[in-house]
Amino acid sequence: MAGLKLGDKIIEGKTKIVYALPDDPANVYILSKDRITAGDGARANDLAGKAVISTATATAIFDLLSSAGIKNHFVRQHDDKSFIAQRCDMIPIEWVTRRLATGSFLKRNVGVKEGYRFSPPKLETFFKDDENHDPQWSYEQLIGAMLEAGGRVIGRDEVEVMSRTTVAVFEILEKAWSTQNCTLVDMKIEFGINTKGEIVLADLIDSDSWRLWPSGDRRLMKDKQVYRELKEVTAEALDEVKRNFQWVAERVKLLQTKPSAQVVVLMGSATDLEHGTKISKGCQALGIPCDVRVSSAHKGTEETLRILREYEGDGIPCVFVAIAGRSNGLGPVLSGNTSYPVINCPPVKADWGAQDVWSSLRLPSGLGCTTVLSPDAAVLAAAQILSLSDHMIWSRLRCKQLYTFLGLKDSDKEVRKDK
Repeated sequence: MAGLKLGDKIIEGKTKIVYALPDDPANVYILSKDRITAGDGARANDLAGKAVISTATATAIFDLLSSAGIKNHFVRQHDDKSFIAQRCDMIPIEWVTRRLATGSFLKRNVGVKEGYRFSPPKLETFFKDDENHDPQWSYEQLIGAMLEAGGRVIGRDEVEVMSRTTVAVFEILEKAWSTQNCTLVDMKIEFGINTKGEIVLADLIDSDSWRLWPSGDRRLMKDKQVYRELKEVTAEALDEVKRNFQWVAERVKLLQTKPSAQVVVLMGSATDLEHGTKISKGCQALGIPCDVRVSSAHKGTEETLRILREYEGDGIPCVFVAIAGRSNGLGPVLSGNTSYPVINCPPVKADWGAQDVWSSLRLPSGLGCTTVLSPDAAVLAAAQILSLSDHMIWSRLRCKQLYTFLGLKDSDKEVRKDK
């Protein structure tokens, strides 16, 4: 606990202990245990080294989710067995997202074949109650219970926040694991309300939290299901479980990658810089490298094509955004000389805008550049194209979509309060 003054033990679970921090009351200290359990604690064993593995896995996952933009309780890793997190009043509901039918779902839904694919993912909720084996709750039960946490009653609005966030978290991690040729079959998460009154993801996400099948093959599973299915718990069997968890901890570090794509903004004139700067800042917010250049297709065609070849030669996915007013020759010239996507984003002015925009809309045959009018739309269009080959860009877009929706929900809630 070097450098930390620990306060009272807030709670001790089967696999972790949470301590208060007297000098930092908004945060807590979470210590993982060398312990593995299954069946609501009916099966439990010591597993030396699990705390280190679980902490490595959880902190890497939280780093990835934070980079994507998901609100969560993670603050920083403290040492190899612990991390600092926001202090939360936990909501006693387990949120389970399933892509493939397996495990308890098959027992509860007789006749469904293992491997049935849910599109969209299947969302289930379970009330945390070990004595009654965490009973499944319907949406109506969840609303009707009027649970309280962090001074808030968990009603329809709160449930909507958690349900939408749960699916987004699953899809982000599913997309990330797919880059390692691993199928995220299902996963469990929990939420809490922090000292600011915000609902945040607040759980230890590790190999206890999901089913993970390399190559989509159940026989290769690397999660706690291996432990659950042991007919006899032996030292050799526990070593295999530990090796599986270590395998996950090593590969989870590969999930968060640096950008492997870029946007290039070409402006016909330096007078378009304000327009170009907005696009550049929008790309940076999504973690996409963006270069801004000046070149006129009318006045310097050879230079325009030279710049084009320069970026084609980088060998990474690239989207070109052409900003040219009056007669837009820049976008069509780029589109006619590259296989990369080109987006026109003309800085339309009030005086001649209605006439000038046609040079971006009505093009010669054989050209495929699209046209948008606002810098924000250009950023989103470029990001959506690049997200096809970059899961981190996809994740940030997915998160942006999530919080746009939740922002509307917050606005709606505020309007209802005023009535």
